[in-house]
Amino acid sequence: MRTMRGLALLALAGVSTAVTPIEKVLSLMNGMVDKGVAAKQDEEVKFSAFDQWCTNTVGAKTRAIQKQTDEIDALNAEIEQCAADIRSLTDRIQELDEDVGRWKKDQKAATAVRERESADFKATVTDYTESLTALAAAIATLKGESHDRAQADFVQSLIQVRSLPLVPLEAKRALTMFLQQPVADSVPDAMPDDRLAYEAPEANAYEFQSGGVVDMLTKLEDEFKTKKGELEEEELKAQHAFAQIIQQLSDNIENADHEISKKTTKRAETEQSKADAEGDLAATMAERDEERTYKADTEALCALKTSDFHSRQQLRAEELEAIKKAIEIISSQGVAGSGEKHLPALLQVKHAPALAQLRSSNGQAPIQKQISEFLAERARLSGSSLLAQVAEHCASDPFGKVKKMIKDLISKLVQEATEEAEHHGWCQTELTTNKQTRDKKTEEVNVLESEIEDLTATISQLTTDIADLTTALKDLAADMAENTAERSANKAENMATISDAKAAQTAVESAMAVMKDFYAKSAEATALSQVSKAPADDAPETFDKPYTGLLPEGGSVVDFLEVILSDFSRLESETSAQESTESEEYKAYMFESEKDQALKDNEKKHKSETLTNKQSALHSTQEELTLTQQALSKAVTYYEKLKPTCVDSGITYEERVKRREAEMQSLQEALKILSGTDVDVS
Repeated sequence: MRTMRGLALLALAGVSTAVTPIEKVLSLMNGMVDKGVAAKQDEEVKFSAFDQWCTNTVGAKTRAIQKQTDEIDALNAEIEQCAADIRSLTDRIQELDEDVGRWKKDQKAATAVRERESADFKATVTDYTESLTALAAAIATLKGESHDRAQADFVQSLIQVRSLPLVPLEAKRALTMFLQQPVADSVPDAMPDDRLAYEAPEANAYEFQSGGVVDMLTKLEDEFKTKKGELEEEELKAQHAFAQIIQQLSDNIENADHEISKKTTKRAETEQSKADAEGDLAATMAERDEERTYKADTEALCALKTSDFHSRQQLRAEELEAIKKAIEIISSQGVAGSGEKHLPALLQVKHAPALAQLRSSNGQAPIQKQISEFLAERARLSGSSLLAQVAEHCASDPFGKVKKMIKDLISKLVQEATEEAEHHGWCQTELTTNKQTRDKKTEEVNVLESEIEDLTATISQLTTDIADLTTALKDLAADMAENTAERSANKAENMATISDAKAAQTAVESAMAVMKDFYAKSAEATALSQVSKAPADDAPETFDKPYTGLLPEGGSVVDFLEVILSDFSRLESETSAQESTESEEYKAYMFESEKDQALKDNEKKHKSETLTNKQSALHSTQEELTLTQQALSKAVTYYEKLKPTCVDSGITYEERVKRREAEMQSLQEALKILSGTDVDVS
């Protein structure tokens, strides 16, 4: 029973039964080493990329934060400078407003003074004009000596002159004294009082006796004319000075208003610049806060991943060391040597019924057979390879594993349907555009490519055939020599088989102990159980599941080592029967091998001649095609990029959707069966 279990494990592992169990277990363990080394290196590569991403991201964020800090400092400085400029402009505008107000007041004051001066000038000129008129009249009266004048006219003329406000006091006194003199020789009994003389009856006439008065009046007239001229000249100067003052004040006001307008505009522009800078400052500070948060999250994630990476690498190294130790033991002369000499090939065709019995007796539930048959029928009807594979696993895998597998497949199919629908839309657009380009260019090269394809396929097939024939002939010769030598040695070796088998069992038990000790330790290892998520979608993929070793769920190396132990235990009983069988098999083998060797030699010669002719024809066709393919290369290159994800592999998108829906429905029904729900699966 122990041997049958080992054979079943080897068969389930996909192991060929043409070699010894030791070779198979060594192959398995070497495969585990290769897989472990590759996985360890892949993990190192992924972590290296992740670590580089951490370094680059943290560095980039640090530089970005520093740049934003510098921008914030610059914006603060700009805001402060704008505020200072605004204050300076405001002060200057206020200063200019005060100057304008003061200058306008000066204009009003100067205008008022000028108006008063002009009024005074006009009044004074009027007085001088009136005085000159009166003086001229008086002088004319006094100079009228050639005729007699009425006394009343004479007196009235002098009185008018005396009453003028501009006549000096001395002149007024002289005129008064003149008027008070008696009229000589014409007014008898003249009275000394001029007032009385004026009241006396009017005399007819008197001769001119006032030459001194005329001179005085003439002098006054000349003086008044001079003063009037001077007064008019001063008025002109005053008007000119007033015009200059008013013009200067107007210019000052105009210049100040212009400067106020410019500085007001400049202040508004500066206030806008300040507002813009404040907006930029707020945005930059918000961006810096986001960058700081991202950087902190990234540093925390990178620290966690680094710690987990070192733990995983240590566990992987210890596992590889344990497997290599077991390989060393199994590869030793005590095990591998004995096995190479003594152990027969394991699983023959005759063991198939026993294997089937093992599967049926190894815990398969009746419901699994029902599900397997149900899914196999659905796979046949829909042509689904997925359902066929699930049906096969349902027949062989444990009940719990089958149920979990179906649930996982349903989730996976739902996810694939969503992703494929999105991807299909994008692909349709890209493929349509690309196809229009390729069709036009492909038409020009199809004939040549067809010829090259045929020639290449023929050459490839001929080359492969010749290589296969060469290898087959070489292997056949080696096999014939090896079988001959082996047949000669087997007879002598059989006698030592029992002793070698015992030593091998001891060594295998040692290897089993090494493996059991490690996996007992790895089962308790506290490896990474990652729940954190990278703060950015661009973080490289690393690892997100605990690592407990390379062993598959369905078996272990220890199980295969147990097979070896059972093989060595039955080796002794089978050795005698094997000797007779091997002798007959050797004779038949040599006869068939010699016949096969002759046939392969003739076939190789014929194919070599054909290959030479085809290669010459291919070379000529390729030279002609090279000139035609250049125009097509760009479209083909892009199409090749699209093919892996956009070109249907044998079925259309709609067929895939329909098949996936059928697969999901079948899996859901199978899951209901496993869950105990009554479902019609006919």
